[in-house]
Amino acid sequence: MSNERTADVIVIGLGPGGEDVAGRLAEAGLDVVGVDERLVGGECPYWGCIPSKMMIRAAGLLAEARRVPKLAGEIGYVDPRWELVADRIRDEATDDWDDQVAVDRLTGKGARFVRGHGSIEGRTEDGVQVSIDGESWTATKGVVVNTGTTPAIPPVEGIGDVDYWTNHGFVQARELPDSLIVLGGGAIGCELSQVAARFGVQVTVVEKAPRLLALEDPRAGELVATAFAEDGIDVRVGVGATHAEPHGAGGAVKVRLDDGTELTADRLLVASGRAVNVHAVGLDTVGIDPDARTVPVDEWCRVTDRVWALGDIVGHGAFTHMSMYEADVVVRDVLGQGGAPARYDAVPRVTFTDPEVGAVGLTERAAREQFANVRVATVDLGDTTRGWIHGPGGAGFITVVEDADRGVLVGATSAGPTGGEVLGFLALAVSAQVPVQSMIDMPYAYPTIHRGIQAALQQLSSAS
Repeated sequence: MSNERTADVIVIGLGPGGEDVAGRLAEAGLDVVGVDERLVGGECPYWGCIPSKMMIRAAGLLAEARRVPKLAGEIGYVDPRWELVADRIRDEATDDWDDQVAVDRLTGKGARFVRGHGSIEGRTEDGVQVSIDGESWTATKGVVVNTGTTPAIPPVEGIGDVDYWTNHGFVQARELPDSLIVLGGGAIGCELSQVAARFGVQVTVVEKAPRLLALEDPRAGELVATAFAEDGIDVRVGVGATHAEPHGAGGAVKVRLDDGTELTADRLLVASGRAVNVHAVGLDTVGIDPDARTVPVDEWCRVTDRVWALGDIVGHGAFTHMSMYEADVVVRDVLGQGGAPARYDAVPRVTFTDPEVGAVGLTERAAREQFANVRVATVDLGDTTRGWIHGPGGAGFITVVEDADRGVLVGATSAGPTGGEVLGFLALAVSAQVPVQSMIDMPYAYPTIHRGIQAALQQLSSAS
C-alpha cells in the first residue's frame, strides 16, 4: 500500500473536537488525515452555537428596547430587520457557509485533509482499516470518530411531504415567515422560537413532554413558558404531532395534534432532538450495536483498542465545550501523556433563551435517585437586590442541590439574566466538590445576581 493511503491517525468527522484532535496530533509530529464530507468545524460555527447566538443577541436587543418605557423613558418605533441578522451571519460567522479558513487552519498545522465520507472497515494487525469514498486506508495508531449528530425527524405521518426547516434552514433564511410551528421544546426549539417571535413571527411551540426544557429543573420550563407568553408565543405541552401536510404555497403546513387540534403556519421547524448513525461511520464493525443511540466509551473516550470517539455521538452532552473537553482527553491518550481521564459529574449546559437557563450536574430528581440524603434550596431572583434592581426581564431563580451526607453540591440551576455566566461559579463548586459551608462563609460582591447563590446555600440547612 502506498504512503498516500496510510496515516498514523485518521480523524473521521471534523467538528470542533475532531478538528482540535487532528490539528494537535499533527503539531505533535504524527501523520494525521482528517476526513469530513461536510464543513470543517462542524455544526457549531455554521448552524449552531455562533450564528444562533448572533440571532439571540439581536432578538434580545429588540426585547430590551421594548422594555425602555417601563424604566427609562420613551423611544421611537422599533422596526425589526431580519436582513441585518442574516447578513451578519453570512459575512461574519460563516463566510457564506465556506470552510476554507478552517481547512487552511487545519492543514497549516500539518494535517492532511480529505473531503469525503469516512467509514471504519475493521481492525487488522497493521491498524484500523478505513474506507474514504471507497478507497482503503490504514490508520496505524488508530481512528478518532467525531461525526456528531443530525436532526432527528419525528415519526409524524406525512412529514416527508412537507418542506420543513431544521435549524439549518432557519439559520440560512434570508427572510422569516409570518407564522411558524415548532416541533420540539428543548434548547434548540426554545431558542429559535423566541428569536422568531421577537422578530414578529407568530410562533406555536408543540412539545410532547409535559413542559418545556423537560430535562432540566421543572422550574426552568415554567420560567421559560412565562417568558414565552410575554413574547406572544403559543405553547402547547403534553401534546404531540400526529400528521403533517403541505397547506398552500411555499413551505406552508398544516399539523394535526394528538388532541385533535389542527394548526396551520407558513413554515414548520423540526427541533425534536438529534440522532446518531453508528452504521454510517462503521462503528458496528468494531462491536457497536448499529442501532445504538450513543456510542459507549471508557474514561479515555476509547471505543475499543485503537478506536476513540468523542462529541455528540458518545452521549455526554451535545455541546461544543464537551467535544473540546473530550478532544483533550483523546489527544493525551493517543500521545501517552496521561493526566486526568474524562469526568461527567459536572457537565455545564446553557439554554440561551431570555431568561437564560444554566445548569450543571444533577437535577433534584436525578440526585434523589442517586443519594440517600438530598437537600435542595431555591432563591427567586426577584427577592434579591440585583433582581429587584433589574426590573423587567429580570425574572429567574437559583437552585442548589446538595448531597447532605458529604456537604457538597451535586447539581445547580442558574436561570435569569446572564444565567450562563452565573453558572460558572456553580460548575466549579460541583466539579471541585467545594464544601457548602466554605461557600456560605465566603464574601459575595454586592449587588450581584451571583450573590443569590449564597442565599440559596444558607437555606440548605433548613431544607428537607
